[in-house]
Amino acid sequence: MQRTCFCVLLLLILAFAAPGFAQTGNGAPNGAHYNLNIIGVENPKTDPMTGSDRHTIFVALGNKNSAVTSKIYLTQGDFQVCDGNAFDAAFDCSGNLIQSQGAVFQLPCNTNLTADITCAAGTVSASYQVWGRALGKPGGSAIVTTCATDPTYLDVVCSTENTLDSFTRKSGKQTFTNVTNELTSIVVSFDGGLTYQRVALFSSVLQDYFWQYANSGLRLLQLRFYLI
Repeated sequence: MQRTCFCVLLLLILAFAAPGFAQTGNGAPNGAHYNLNIIGVENPKTDPMTGSDRHTIFVALGNKNSAVTSKIYLTQGDFQVCDGNAFDAAFDCSGNLIQSQGAVFQLPCNTNLTADITCAAGTVSASYQVWGRALGKPGGSAIVTTCATDPTYLDVVCSTENTLDSFTRKSGKQTFTNVTNELTSIVVSFDGGLTYQRVALFSSVLQDYFWQYANSGLRLLQLRFYLI
């Protein structure tokens, strides 16, 4: 009887130690991941920061009393920083100019969502989680909101969800928070606010997706992308 109980307990431990379940001491899952660092700086960068295997994006710093907003445009494909400079023209991973200013990050449409409108047919997709934490000098914070353009009216619409409570650099040890929904989908209304739907990144009902990065003095935001 004792041997049977021990075996059951061992199986449970192994199950929760599988990728996507076990956590490290910093709150993030244990396992291979793609790492992205978003760095806030006082002075605009002048290097183009395109065509490399970098894992960093530079945005405006702002301060705790006055947030400064940068845009990180999102294109579909494998995880990759296409353009790490949010201060100049935005180029995708093929070298095409897509906006007059902003950084560009490439990522798959996320199938690990309970979305009302899912990935468009033929979209590069994967199942993954996104975890993030604020680092650097204590006191800074950032709010990241997923936005897009409504192709019917050409209006920019932003999600009713954002990372408001997730990315504040407090004193002491910083832990990761699961921000999968906020960063890989957008919650919007198409009927004037009567109902709201969760739309996956790169769904065909919207276009020109981007992260609106409102920075109030956060020096470093670390994001991790874990395939499931």
